[in-house]
Amino acid sequence: MSIASAVLDTAARHAAGRRVTVVRVRAGQLRQVVPDSLAFYIELLGRGGPCEGARLEMEVVPARLRCAPCARDWAIDVPAFRCPQCGGAEVSVLAGEELEVESIEVEQESTACTA
Repeated sequence: MSIASAVLDTAARHAAGRRVTVVRVRAGQLRQVVPDSLAFYIELLGRGGPCEGARLEMEVVPARLRCAPCARDWAIDVPAFRCPQCGGAEVSVLAGEELEVESIEVEQESTACTA
């Protein structure tokens, strides 16, 4: 729920009073954000505000690690932090911890022709 609240706050701030129709989020696999749960809370918490009815589009960024001793990098399916090549545990995360509002779409205000 707190992630949904932060996403909505960010989208509303950048919408500058316009109605938000789409919110695009990138979430790393290691963040363990459940897309259906995030969509549910965005719909629930967005009611009555500029993001009411906004569609959530979420990209899950696969986790990638790098082994310091042998310099191998690899994608992981489950959080296992040992190098598959040398068995070392001195690894760093290259990708998979992201959590960002990538973009939003807003309704444009129609302007009346005064000519």
